[in-house]
Amino acid sequence: MAMKIIRKIISTTRAPKSAGPYNQAVLVDRTVYLSGVLGLDKDSGKLVDGGAAGEARQALVNMGCILKEAGSDFEKVIKTTILLNSIDDFSAVNEVYKEFFTKDYPARSTFQVGKLPLGAKVEIEAIALTGEVKTVGGSSSAS
Repeated sequence: MAMKIIRKIISTTRAPKSAGPYNQAVLVDRTVYLSGVLGLDKDSGKLVDGGAAGEARQALVNMGCILKEAGSDFEKVIKTTILLNSIDDFSAVNEVYKEFFTKDYPARSTFQVGKLPLGAKVEIEAIALTGEVKTVGGSSSAS
């Protein structure tokens, strides 16, 4: 008989609740799949001020809370996807991103999209690991 894989729903009140029929994250075995995270203030439910950089910072703060709830952190993120309302915000978002991902950067894709929920300028999703993780290979540098 095949062993069952555990699918655990991750939810924390330290980050904004989901605005639709999805969860903040789902943990399958040792892999955490985070839904797209916006730069929302968890209490007001509104986008924070500060343009794309301000929203990116808040989105990553929110992401950190979800990662922690799942038993992970930024160093265990293996892939991110950044969705931008305007590719012109790429550099500003990169600068904020480097405050949270400081070395051994995860794989990443960045796209300009037609529209984001609630008129957001930035949405970030991620895949991360839990448990003990050892990184091998050279450290990358962001430009």
